[in-house]
Amino acid sequence: MLLQNAGIKLFSAGSNNDLAEKVSKELGQPLGECRVGAFSDGESSIEIKESVRGADVFVIQPTCPPVNENLMELLIFIDALKRASAGRINAVIPYYGYARQDRKTKARDPITSKLVADMIAAAGAHRVVTMDLHAGQIQGYFNVPVDHLLGGPILARYIQPILDENTVIVSPDVGGVLRARNFATSLDLPIAIIEKRRQKANVSEVMNVVGDIENKNVVLIDDIVDTAGSLTKAAKVLKDLGAKEVYACATHGVLSGPAIDRIENSVIKELVITDTIPLTKEKQIDKITVVSTAPLLADVIKRVSEGRSISKLFE
Repeated sequence: MLLQNAGIKLFSAGSNNDLAEKVSKELGQPLGECRVGAFSDGESSIEIKESVRGADVFVIQPTCPPVNENLMELLIFIDALKRASAGRINAVIPYYGYARQDRKTKARDPITSKLVADMIAAAGAHRVVTMDLHAGQIQGYFNVPVDHLLGGPILARYIQPILDENTVIVSPDVGGVLRARNFATSLDLPIAIIEKRRQKANVSEVMNVVGDIENKNVVLIDDIVDTAGSLTKAAKVLKDLGAKEVYACATHGVLSGPAIDRIENSVIKELVITDTIPLTKEKQIDKITVVSTAPLLADVIKRVSEGRSISKLFE
């Protein structure tokens, strides 16, 4: 899939250079020259080293940890492109940080997902491309077009050869039922649901399992794995209730704090994540498999540039 004389420019703002390079290779389009650094006091510094005047520019920058630093670099990069007279600025944000702060759960809570959306639009982005938002309504927080991509089909293609008809897809909570149902439908498998009660942030208590998982292989499906507390506890409950092998799939592997130790010592046989967030060397363990989103992102970038439908990719 090559782009020739398409009038586009592709940049990496630095938070996931490996993914950007894979997308560049898929497109046959070199990454633009830029410098992402910092002044001595810690302020982010961006320098775009080639003309972008009138170009259709795509800047790849998941706002993964360190979230605030990567978000600020994205905003400055967009502003630099705007002031350099780029024709259209497309922010490709495979992982959208602050997505979990999408509503008020108690008095005086901020809705930070909306704040970040406003900041990206104010900086000058004309379009946002992202993947598996924690809450679908975040698309409505933007005043610019949003292409919301799905990681489920990528994960399903990897996991399908491992599974058999004696497998159940499991949602780790009630809020993820739609995601689990879509995943199960694509694999023609039944679903089950784990009911849990979250006591406070990053701590949860599994209460009950709705569905038949006894003597079956199970696949837990979620959008984000952060500290892995919920995931590993859910896996243990499934195993205790008679499940055979426990697999897990998630689009975004944040894997913060004790996540790696928890996964390593859990009953999970394999955790499959995508490369929306780079997996650093110290987090690379045998139980974790990474599948790439680069072919999908490259196809979407080409379709956006050519004004073609994105939804057809998921039909």
